[in-house]
Amino acid sequence: MTMMDDLAGAAIREEAEAGLDAVVDLRRAIHREPELGIANPVTIGRVGDALADLPLEVHRGEGEITSMWADLKGESDGPMVLLRADTDALPMTEDTDLEFKSEIEGRAHACGHDAHTAMLVGAARILAGRRAEIAGTVRFMFQPGEEGDGGAALMIDEGVLDGVDAAYALHITPNCPSGFVAGRAGAIMAAADVFHITVNGAGGHASTPHFTTDPVTIAAHLVTALQTMVTREIHAFEPAIVSVTQLQAGTTTNVIPEKAHLAGTIRSMAPHTRDQAHLAVDRIAHQVAATFNATAEVRIEKGYPVTVNHAGPVELVKQVTRSVLGENRFLELPFPVMGAEDFSYLLEKVPGAMSLLGVCPDHIENSLEAPACHSNKMMLHEPAMANGMAIHAATALAALDELRAAGA
Repeated sequence: MTMMDDLAGAAIREEAEAGLDAVVDLRRAIHREPELGIANPVTIGRVGDALADLPLEVHRGEGEITSMWADLKGESDGPMVLLRADTDALPMTEDTDLEFKSEIEGRAHACGHDAHTAMLVGAARILAGRRAEIAGTVRFMFQPGEEGDGGAALMIDEGVLDGVDAAYALHITPNCPSGFVAGRAGAIMAAADVFHITVNGAGGHASTPHFTTDPVTIAAHLVTALQTMVTREIHAFEPAIVSVTQLQAGTTTNVIPEKAHLAGTIRSMAPHTRDQAHLAVDRIAHQVAATFNATAEVRIEKGYPVTVNHAGPVELVKQVTRSVLGENRFLELPFPVMGAEDFSYLLEKVPGAMSLLGVCPDHIENSLEAPACHSNKMMLHEPAMANGMAIHAATALAALDELRAAGA
C-alpha cells in the first residue's frame, strides 16, 4: 500500500484548518434551511456557488432529483476516486438553542448531512489547490435523499459511478470523541426494512368484549411476540433487531375497534438473517392473529442493504488518519452500527469504505452521553469538521496513488 507521510498529512490538516471558517459558514447556512427528500435545490445551489471558482466539471441531475457531482481532473490521466456527501435533512423539529438552528418547523439537520456537505466542499477546495499532485480524477458526489429515499441508487442510475474505481464517505457521530475516526472492515451498518401489520378483528361495545374479536389485545400480544422472536430465533452473532414503533387503533374509549395497525423496522447484518426475520414476522403475525380468531395482513418493504466496507480501503483510511491526525486516532469498531446507509449501494458496485468522524461537542465529557444522530438535541463540534476535510482530501490522494500503483 502507498502510504502518506506525516509531513504531507500535517500540511493537508493545516490547509483544512485555514479553510474552516468558510466551511462553518456554509454548514450553518445549510443548517438554517434544511430540505427533505430528493429535492434539495437551495442546498445544492449553495454548493454550486461555493464551488463556482474551482476548476471542476459539474454534472447536475435532471428532473425531480437535485443530484450533483463535480469532477476535479488532475494534470495527468489515471484512476477515479469518488468522495460522497449527502444533503438532505430529517422531518423532525430541532430542540437546541443554537443561533443558527433550523428556521423551518418540522425539518432539521439532526443527522449531520449539513456538515457532510460543507466538509466535502472544503475538501474540494484543498484538492483543487493540489491539482498538480493528482494523477487521475476526484469526483465529489452531493447526494439528496439519503434519509429513506434511496438517492444513492438514483444517482447510480444517472451515471455517478461511471469510471469510478473506489468510493469513500464520512459520517459524523457525536458519540465518538472529536479528533478520532472510527471504522471497520466488513459490515459497518445494517440493512433496514419496514413492516406494516393490520389485525382484522370484529368491533363492538367496550362493555361487551365477548361479542367482539378485540384487535387491540391481539396487537399487544404481537408486540411482545415480535420483539421476543429475535432472541429465540436469530443467531446472537448474526444479529437482527425488530422494533415495533407504531401502534394505532380505535377512535374513542367505549368502542372496541375492528382493526389495529402496527408498524416498525427490521434491522439485520446478513442476507440470510434478513430473510429469516422477514419470514418470522410474517408467520408470527398470522399465527398470533389466528390464535384469537382474527386475521392479519402483512407488508414488508425492503430498504437499504447492509453497508459492507472493503478491507483494503479501510486500511487506507486507517493509515491516512494516522498521517493527518496522529497515532492511535483510528478506532476499530468491535461491531457494526445498527443504523442504515444508502452508501451501501455504492459499495455493492465498487470497493471503498464509510468511516465515522468523531464530532462530540466539547462541553460533553463522555461522548457516549452526547445526543446521537437523529436526536432533536443533536449538536456537533464544528472545529472537528477540519478533520473531516483533511481526511477526505488525504484519502483521495492516497487512494489515487494506490490505484495507480496497482495499475488501475
